[in-house]
Amino acid sequence: MSQIQLYSAVLCPFAHRVRLTLQVKGVPFESIEIDPQNKPTNFLEISPYGKVPVLKHGDNRVWESAIVNEYLEETFPDPPLLPTDPMQRAQARIWINFADTRLFATTGKLLHGRDPHPTTLLNELSEHLLFMEHEGLRKNPASAPYWLGTELSLVDLTFHPWFEQLAVLEHFRGFGLPSGLDRLQEWEAAVAEREAVRSIANSPEFYLERYGRLVQAKF
Repeated sequence: MSQIQLYSAVLCPFAHRVRLTLQVKGVPFESIEIDPQNKPTNFLEISPYGKVPVLKHGDNRVWESAIVNEYLEETFPDPPLLPTDPMQRAQARIWINFADTRLFATTGKLLHGRDPHPTTLLNELSEHLLFMEHEGLRKNPASAPYWLGTELSLVDLTFHPWFEQLAVLEHFRGFGLPSGLDRLQEWEAAVAEREAVRSIANSPEFYLERYGRLVQAKF
């Protein structure tokens, strides 16, 4: 098997979802840490978009985390992390798209914007989470621990990094989870208990300390 290298950044939730997929599938890889504030001079030769993650597999490169994860799913099919049924697979992709274009997009604006009172964005983020609760998890059987039911999927690994870094939003932007997210919190606890997830998890203090450094550097 060709050597896999992952160009990553420890604070990047998009890189973290790829690390999780590699971990769940038991695929060995070399992690190459990139400092987003001090990228190598040749980084655009590695990453045409200038960002992480980038997966290098032999002589080939893949970028954009959702695409990287699908590549890993097709290249290393065990254990499967997408349903075989076309409609269920489409639903998985819809939720992954929701994560990227709604949840993480709003979070990025909150964390990296300069508005000291971003009420609109805070409300928007709460609405996204309530949508996930009611349109996603509450439509599953109560006994189903994961997003698509009884089996872990790429949807779970896509959303989990957001929750692992929740303390950053709470501390730096005053965000609090809205009430009524019982199923969402049960789901997150189930995902966080997976051995592959725990093996590369970082503590809230880990994220707070590193984001604090970024805030000081920017302001």
